Amino acid sequence: MGSTSAHNNEGLGRRDLIKRSAALGLIAVPTMSFLSACASGDSGSDEKVDKGKKTEKNPLGVNESAPLEIVIFDGGFGTKYAEDAKAVYEKTYPKAKIKFSSTQKIRSQLQPRFNGGTPPDLIDNSGAEQMDMGVLVGKKQLTDLTPLLDSPSIDDPGKKVRDTLRPGIVEMGQFDGDPVWIMYYAYTVYGVWYSETALEKLDATYPENWDDMLALCAKAKKKGIAGWTYAGKHPYYLPFSLYPFIAKIGGREVLDKIDNLEPNAWSDPAVKAAFEAYYELFKKGYILKGTPGIDHIQSQTAWTQGKALFIPNGSWVENEAAKTMPADFKLAVGAPSGLDSSDKMPFGTIWASGGEPFIVPKSAKNPDGGMEQLRIMLSEASSKNFTQSVKSLTALNGGTDGIELTPGLKSATAALDKAGDNVVNPRLQDWYVKLQKEQIGVAGLGEMMAGRATPAETIKKIQGFADAAAKDQSIKHYKHQ
Repeated sequence: MGSTSAHNNEGLGRRDLIKRSAALGLIAVPTMSFLSACASGDSGSDEKVDKGKKTEKNPLGVNESAPLEIVIFDGGFGTKYAEDAKAVYEKTYPKAKIKFSSTQKIRSQLQPRFNGGTPPDLIDNSGAEQMDMGVLVGKKQLTDLTPLLDSPSIDDPGKKVRDTLRPGIVEMGQFDGDPVWIMYYAYTVYGVWYSETALEKLDATYPENWDDMLALCAKAKKKGIAGWTYAGKHPYYLPFSLYPFIAKIGGREVLDKIDNLEPNAWSDPAVKAAFEAYYELFKKGYILKGTPGIDHIQSQTAWTQGKALFIPNGSWVENEAAKTMPADFKLAVGAPSGLDSSDKMPFGTIWASGGEPFIVPKSAKNPDGGMEQLRIMLSEASSKNFTQSVKSLTALNGGTDGIELTPGLKSATAALDKAGDNVVNPRLQDWYVKLQKEQIGVAGLGEMMAGRATPAETIKKIQGFADAAAKDQSIKHYKHQ
């Protein structure tokens, strides 16, 4: 979707769906042959270009005449934003010859090059053929990006790059400890999405606590409108609002225990309270009839048609549902309504995290150049260019001044401002794909929200799945530090 022309806008949804499907295990992940192949061959690592001289303008010591190779995933975000950033590199280092290419087949095109020790210098490792990050990290095939994070930012040399990033970005690039292996460039805000117009018609505002949520759903029901719908066939969308709701009730440490697969993490009172609140939506008939049988696109379409007020989703929904969204919809996102005044975290607590992972291979010839290109991309000018082109925020904290934001982006930005430090970033969906998608999602929450299991039964079942994952020696286990 890199172009701003309207007919390209539907691309982001599809691409994001593919990306998310890959992340959530709906699309085949790399096979063992890839994993073992990945481990071999590091022969190219001794052929690195000579380092350049570190100066104020060149803090990473880039070799100004060294060639640089960049490979970008060509999906819904397109490639124009990356080509524009490459042009800045060329202007800064006119002697450098840059090879720039894009593909949708990241793994099949780049795996042989990793094996041969001749990978590109910078890769946007995204899409259905994303290479498995845990494997690349585990096999020590990536460059630690700490020098980039500790270098001065382009707009304010008095500030390190790491101090210009949104909450959670640095942590997301870490696996077990300090090195940062991945720079997530896009930024997604998750929450409860709604139409301000629909609420105005009911003479209502977004509910900040659960009693007000239930009252609003009752009011809507009288007018023949459901309170909620969701991706019934993919119920792992429910956590986009449910996890931050749990954190709001019991504090972020409840989510950390869940991520860490601790015994009895799911029987925390905050989890019980949140599950019972959501189950009430089913019991009171506030969920759109037929929701358990529909997918994400069908649920979004029913919602844009005004059949339901609320839908748990991520900020990609603005592009994904654009074709069916009325012009006067006034798209907005709300942080999860709280339970009551005893909640541990304030209203505004929200889940937001990085997307579009960039990596610099360990055996890249010009790793400094790869990091310098990322430093350029994290400038305000490059960030604004991305946001204007593809309706998505970047990892840069800010970079939206003077841009005409779309309604959803404006609302997402306001939600982040309101959240301040109260941004949570559950890691289950990165660390334990099957547990999050099939077990907690489909077998757990999906069954509960369809009324086929009580909250108590669901908690017991999910805790069993988490305990089994904790004991499973075939998967790598991660922990919050």
